[in-house]
Amino acid sequence: MIPLDPIPRPIDRLPSMGDPAAVAIADRDGVLDYAGLEHAMGALAAWLLRAGLRAGDRVASWLPKTRTACLLPLAAPRAGLIHVPINPLLKRAQVAHILADSGAAILVTQGARAATLAPGDVPAGCTVRDEREAGEAVAAAIDVMPPSHSAPDALAAILYTSGSTGRPKGVMLSHANLWLGAISVAHYLALTPDDVTLCVLPFSFDYGQNQLFSSWAAGAHVVPLDYLTPRDVTKAVARHDVTTLAGVPPLWASLTEAAWPDEAAARLRRVTNSGGALTPVMVERMRACFPAAAIYPMYGLTEAFRSTYLPPALVAAHPASMGRAIPFADVMVVRTDGARAAAGEAGELVHAGPLVAQGYWRDPARTAERFRPAPVWSASGGMAVWSGDTVMQDADGLFHFIGRADEMIKSSGNRISPTEIEEAVLRGGEVVEAVAYGRADPVLGHAIIVAARAQGDTSAAEHALRNRLRAELPNFMQPHAYEWYDALPRNANAKLDRAAIRQGMRS
Repeated sequence: MIPLDPIPRPIDRLPSMGDPAAVAIADRDGVLDYAGLEHAMGALAAWLLRAGLRAGDRVASWLPKTRTACLLPLAAPRAGLIHVPINPLLKRAQVAHILADSGAAILVTQGARAATLAPGDVPAGCTVRDEREAGEAVAAAIDVMPPSHSAPDALAAILYTSGSTGRPKGVMLSHANLWLGAISVAHYLALTPDDVTLCVLPFSFDYGQNQLFSSWAAGAHVVPLDYLTPRDVTKAVARHDVTTLAGVPPLWASLTEAAWPDEAAARLRRVTNSGGALTPVMVERMRACFPAAAIYPMYGLTEAFRSTYLPPALVAAHPASMGRAIPFADVMVVRTDGARAAAGEAGELVHAGPLVAQGYWRDPARTAERFRPAPVWSASGGMAVWSGDTVMQDADGLFHFIGRADEMIKSSGNRISPTEIEEAVLRGGEVVEAVAYGRADPVLGHAIIVAARAQGDTSAAEHALRNRLRAELPNFMQPHAYEWYDALPRNANAKLDRAAIRQGMRS
């Protein structure tokens, strides 16, 4: 297991922990060892500076999982610049917003993508450069920048949230945030140099970007993959002897339904989940599909990277738990009066410590709402992220998610957690995915609606669900109606798009 190193370092020094001759990346461009990774990163950083950029400028990238996309998160900070990764699934209007909001000085992308941008989408002062130029510069290596001596609190990246509840906002992350997040995850996942991580999540997603950082911190190697179908993933696991796979619940729902060669599924040592809770039914499906893999359920928020994980040994006994604080995280449950919540008492999840981001880019009002001083009794003190999530910590110290204050359903005078409804709906296996929400009702206040994807016939699934839930849930928690989807809408990070579902948008 990688030792915990509490001393923050510049994130661009991360790959130096690997054996120079060990494989760092295996992708469509071939295999790159750690010495090659160091050289390529330095060459790319030098190319950025030759483009006329100055310290503190923002470098936006809008790319699939190319070699350049893997290098930029480290090359930009090495050059004293700030990386702004844009999800490759976003469209021109969303890209234009991020470019304008971040004040990007350069956009590194591909010709076909650049051609989709309309006049005015690229703000004045921002130049568009084809990633082929970057690749040529790395190959030529006219000059190579050495590792930086950036201060740990220097800004290294701005990650934009998906914007499912409004316009995307940029979360500011320092070198220390990214470095300590990498060390924390590499430590509790027990990553080793002989591990292989298949990177299927977007690098614009903090969870996805950490696939690179934590693997490289441990001296392991990564295989970036842009996939279209679950079969693409199963084939890549088999082809590259993958040991580590990170996903979100919708992806696990698809992968556990896929046909896995026994040898490929058995290769996986660990599978991790964030971006939504795993249900007990999904945990069982994952156990059946990946019999040799340790399952790591995790909870995170971009503003603090990640807060908790559930050790695999506790998953069977506590499948619905969020687990415990990850290394370097000070996670607490706070009552409305600011006091520490007792065991079993609900309160707001508050996260303090060195993983807390620096706020929202050029948005002091929203920063002040979410980033506030930690409770005086906290272990870390300083600034904390007040998540807005309602949680509870049990007598064993494990956290349990209850719901978000802005998503609670108020029906017949009762406050109902949509998570509790979803867990009940999914428990019987009649449906694969479900989202519960409240719809305004003149009598009830809110009627409980469940949007779901069934295993088979929707009429049979609804009949079975109604019969089962009548025996399992009180009357005030019974779903009023079901909405059936062939595929539930997802946002750009592959999470279920709750806002779109509440608005009745179907994909």
